[in-house]
Amino acid sequence: MEEWLPDSWRSKPAAHLPEYADQEELKTVEGKLRKYPPLVFAEEAFRLKKSLGDVANGKAFLLQGGDCAESFADFGAGNIRDMFRILLQMAVVLMFGASRPVVKVGRMAGQFAKPRSSPYETINGITLPSYKGDNINGIEFTPQSRAAQPDRMLQAYHHASATLNLLRAFSQGGFADLNKVQEWNLGFVAHSLQGEQYRRFADRISETLDFMAACGISAESVPLVRETPFYTSHESLLLPFEEAMTRVDTSSGDWYDCSAHMLWIGERTRDPKGAHVELARGICNPIGVKVGPKTQSDDLLRLCDILNPLNEAGRLTFIVRMGKCIEENLPPLIRAVEREGYRVVWSCDPMHANTQVASNGYKTRDFQAILQEVKSFFAVHQAEGTYAGGLHFEMTGQNVTECVGGSQKITEDNLAEHYSTLCDPRLNANQSLELAFLVAEVLKKNAQPSSASKILAE
Repeated sequence: MEEWLPDSWRSKPAAHLPEYADQEELKTVEGKLRKYPPLVFAEEAFRLKKSLGDVANGKAFLLQGGDCAESFADFGAGNIRDMFRILLQMAVVLMFGASRPVVKVGRMAGQFAKPRSSPYETINGITLPSYKGDNINGIEFTPQSRAAQPDRMLQAYHHASATLNLLRAFSQGGFADLNKVQEWNLGFVAHSLQGEQYRRFADRISETLDFMAACGISAESVPLVRETPFYTSHESLLLPFEEAMTRVDTSSGDWYDCSAHMLWIGERTRDPKGAHVELARGICNPIGVKVGPKTQSDDLLRLCDILNPLNEAGRLTFIVRMGKCIEENLPPLIRAVEREGYRVVWSCDPMHANTQVASNGYKTRDFQAILQEVKSFFAVHQAEGTYAGGLHFEMTGQNVTECVGGSQKITEDNLAEHYSTLCDPRLNANQSLELAFLVAEVLKKNAQPSSASKILAE
């Protein structure tokens, strides 16, 4: 391997990076970011990698979810709380289904940049740069807004910092206490079929906790009852920001990207010879790689060599996004990785390959197609004798109408009622919880019977 430094990526071809008109301003912003405190700490990223090692070894399950693209305008404690809360609900349902710990990773506190299929957008004969996320440019269709602005990276840093502060308070300050499992039910979800199903489920958990407390096992004696590890992730797309946030851990001498606990490389930027892979290979954070339908086995094996040369369990997660062709295209990739003995986490992103345009012009995703890809993902791994270790969703804790289907029976006619995504359609909280229950049933069928899964069945 060539010698690596945080700026080594600058000598490689870099796709989907913005063009900044004022290079001096860009250098000034990068200099400020280098002096800012880390957003996360090396020890936290190391603990996540250890937990993902358990996932790779079939001893835990990964739940990764959150916004398609976080927004400065929608920033607020309520949105952060609701996202955290629905992820807690989903995690506890999946935990009982899988009879394994669930590693919780949010697409939060940094998911401010998005690659786009076209660098430009044309409306009414006017062509401007595409919106690429709030830390690059604005969504308003004006020349001033769509110009790449370096100081947006500073805004992204401060929004991420405030989000992480609140997430740490929620995860460690008692909000995540399993004794409050009933209180996690969101208002509009509570009155749905899924809310009622969750309420019955939570009642059984409460009964179990009461029994444990009678045996002397309580939140006071066992902190894990009261607290939960929660980690953050985002796509490592805007490399000037990621480089500026990359620091040396003084205790180990290793480099970590301190913008998030986990970073992933997108389908459009996973070129083994490209800049995004180059930056990722030198940091010690857990790394995800999106794997689309055209991925070749040789490319996947090359990424294993580059990104995880020590074959460390928990270092590398392959996030599969294939749509209808998953049953045909995924098995050869699994066999290649297994044949070479690489230890990776296999996770399913059933969102991105199931995007379609409705008759009224809205981008949407069909709940049934999302569920079918998840089922196919598990079926492929069961047939190959490998472990389906995780799920990756674009979702929100809000009552949006962006994905059609589900028990709410959202149709194309309903999309305009509450469609607020900045980029791609997200599952709402009710659809997310419904999907968690349906996936839990799949997990339960693939797992050995246990007292936990019996609770879910009831």
